Amino acid sequence: MSHYKIEAGTAQHAGSRPQQNDRVALFTAAQAPGYVLAVLADGNHNAVAPDQVLLTSKHLFDEFRASDSSSLPRLQQLLRDIAQEAHHVIKMNPIAASAEPHSALALLVLTPQAQAVWAHVGDARIYRFSGEACTMRTNDAEYIAHLVEHDKLPLEAAKKHRGARLLNNALGNSMKDPFVSFGTHEGLQAGDALMLCSDGLWQWFRPEELAAAVARNTPRQAAERLIAKAGERAQGKGDNCSMAIIKLLAPGARAARAV
Repeated sequence: MSHYKIEAGTAQHAGSRPQQNDRVALFTAAQAPGYVLAVLADGNHNAVAPDQVLLTSKHLFDEFRASDSSSLPRLQQLLRDIAQEAHHVIKMNPIAASAEPHSALALLVLTPQAQAVWAHVGDARIYRFSGEACTMRTNDAEYIAHLVEHDKLPLEAAKKHRGARLLNNALGNSMKDPFVSFGTHEGLQAGDALMLCSDGLWQWFRPEELAAAVARNTPRQAAERLIAKAGERAQGKGDNCSMAIIKLLAPGARAARAV
């Protein structure tokens, strides 16, 4: 069993957009005590797809049954199922024919065995921090390699996938099924932290800046400071800004004081 307690929170800001189309949530599992699921869905011009992501995530996580020893492949399959089912339901929505709702996606499961399993689609990001150091961050490299190897695209064309509807990696894309990237980490310990965030946040910060903000503050305080700084750096051109922050603290430890 793990030797830490969890301190977590979510936060959102519309940025300079007229409405908030991101969705973010933390869920516990009805049939898997000690498991936590963090979900972040970054919508395009409406919230139809992100809303469906949250509904599908909660439904499938509530159906998940834990065994005595966690299976990382089972958890990866759970995250794959969430992405694929949400994608298909979004495409069946009557509004999809005209509004084309899309969503980037970040999913993270923490287990009582001190494991983390994550998956992402598109430009939502997941970070793992150890103290004030960034030890992992997701990116598009695996998807770009997939486009080059599987779709036989030239590397430079693959790197421009966000600008092509046919190649855009997102839930709800009627022209291409989402490519889901996975990762795992075992041996989580006190002092570690994880963050899910939309591009309205991560594009304005170096990874070490995010790590320091999370390490030195509570999740709520870190979110407030990061949202304020993102707005300052965006200079009136900021996108929706959303995040989920999970800190692992030693039992009995006090929350970090803001600095």
